[in-house]
Amino acid sequence: MRRLVSALLLSAFLLVGGLASPAVAHPMSTSAVLLDIRDDRVEGEVQLPVDRLAIAVDRDLTPAGVLGEDRSFLKRYTAQHISAVGEDGTPWTVGLGTGSVRTIDGTAHLVYPLTIRPPDGRVTDFRLRYDVIVEELLTHKVIATVRYDFDRGILRTDDAETLGVLDWDTKSLRVPADEGSWLKGFVTTAGLGIEHVGEGADHLLFLLMLLIPAPLVATAGRWRTGGTQVTGATGDSSPRRSLVRVVHVVSAFALGHSLTLALAASGVIHVPSRPVETLIAFSIAVSAVHAIRPLVARGEVLIAAGFGLVHGLAFASLIGDLGLDRGSLVTTLLGFNLGIELTQLLVVALIMPSLLVLSRTTVYPAFRIAVAVIGLVFSVSWMLERAMLTAGDPFEGAQTWLVGHPLVVAGSVATLAVAARLRCAVPWTVAGK
Repeated sequence: MRRLVSALLLSAFLLVGGLASPAVAHPMSTSAVLLDIRDDRVEGEVQLPVDRLAIAVDRDLTPAGVLGEDRSFLKRYTAQHISAVGEDGTPWTVGLGTGSVRTIDGTAHLVYPLTIRPPDGRVTDFRLRYDVIVEELLTHKVIATVRYDFDRGILRTDDAETLGVLDWDTKSLRVPADEGSWLKGFVTTAGLGIEHVGEGADHLLFLLMLLIPAPLVATAGRWRTGGTQVTGATGDSSPRRSLVRVVHVVSAFALGHSLTLALAASGVIHVPSRPVETLIAFSIAVSAVHAIRPLVARGEVLIAAGFGLVHGLAFASLIGDLGLDRGSLVTTLLGFNLGIELTQLLVVALIMPSLLVLSRTTVYPAFRIAVAVIGLVFSVSWMLERAMLTAGDPFEGAQTWLVGHPLVVAGSVATLAVAARLRCAVPWTVAGK
């Protein structure tokens, strides 16, 4: 049975690697629309990353060229893809000012001043229709933020909120004229937290590596199941105690990343993204080794808390990359962090019951080591790529497929757990008795 499990895992790993199409290695840039609501008009600007704009219009664009020979074409293209209509369906006038090039988040952007005017000179609720770049790029996103002129011409930056996200599926947003939208901004940022952590193979793999040994106990430098009676164990492996350890792991990770997320997003600390991403890959390697052979008693909790600090720095960088730092910091942090925690809980709910069942069978050692080795291979590949020692990640296709099919992965593990439980179960016992 152990050989069968190992063979199945290896076959699935190779099959996924062979069938999955390589993921795009270039990080996704985002556009931004910033709106300032006044009594008689809406002002703001449109920020377009030049590299993404070049793909959308199918031209070789450079920061110098967008203000030269391509100036007229790009302004006309952008204007054709922005419109606004009132609640009654009446079109509003949309105007673009003179474009300029600005470096935002390390990327060259073509920036246009934007003015939207209602026909009767009084701003009411309206719908913004926008598909610049997203009409060609399925993965591109546009973050829209809004500020309200509550103080007679003085715009308060702390009134800014995330209005919503425009993409391939959503090309229009309702813009309220006379009220803040903190709740909608909160929901939007929570959704982005769920989406981007759910799509982050490294964060998910780190959590999985920490969950694998949670149903076990460490003694004499080895992992033991509840069916093995031993003395000197660091705790019991009953179902209740296993769930307690899962809570400790998830809580430790949450506390770690929440602390550095808040500090980095508020500008208290700043660490370059490349070493942070390399350390995240290293954290997966450490947790994978710990899943194979315990490094220290209750090490998964210590690893979750310590490296959670590093993962929080990456989350903060993501907030900046998405342009969410243009909105209310408190709303953004609370919403984005909630999205992260909900994703963690979903992962635990999907995978942990199967791990608990599997841990009571004789196949779990083979399963645990096979999954940990795959995690170790992935993490080493990430470390080499992020440290710029290799040109790419040969396992990127497999990682993309696995992250894109979470129910298939969870269902496969659940099926294996049921089959193994029926054939080779061991009784629940308390270690040390």
